[in-house]
Amino acid sequence: MNQVRGGVAELLGVLFERYHVPLFNFYYKLTGERTLSEDLVQEVFFRILKYRHSYKPDTAFRAWMYQIARNARVDHFRKKRPETSWEPEMSPAFTPDDPAQQKQESALLREALLELSDDKREVLVLSRFQDLKYEDIARMMGCEVNTVKVRVHRALQDLREIFRGLESGKLVRKEGQKRAGMRPSPGSLQ
Repeated sequence: MNQVRGGVAELLGVLFERYHVPLFNFYYKLTGERTLSEDLVQEVFFRILKYRHSYKPDTAFRAWMYQIARNARVDHFRKKRPETSWEPEMSPAFTPDDPAQQKQESALLREALLELSDDKREVLVLSRFQDLKYEDIARMMGCEVNTVKVRVHRALQDLREIFRGLESGKLVRKEGQKRAGMRPSPGSLQ
């Protein structure tokens, strides 16, 4: 990134090759929309080039990139508020031995993830699926590391509760939780 920052824009392709798949997965897990995820990845790399001078060499590139990714997503949803639809090829973080059970649990997990508020879903995706360190997430969100740990813990608790409710067929929504398929307000991301 330092060379891109220094004006060697051709090396942006190297960064794209290295990070476009993790960025796509980040967006896809948050939005469930393939085309939107691809568009947002392109927007991130455009912004990386545009704002390359704001990159500080002592900052972890991934953390800086995901901050740009968060901002691009917030900007997109300020302009447009699409409905979320999950596709079957999304995979869960675990794999049961029984293929039928795996398919059922995968669908329940996707549905449970959609039931989480957008901020809880985002912190889970960043920490569990994108493997960002709590320190990097804290810098991105402008909070303390312990706050991130608490948010991840609470999000996992809520996800577990929602998953169990879906599994038993008795989903009980807490006040403030969104229904599957409904988009939260963009302001809830900040």
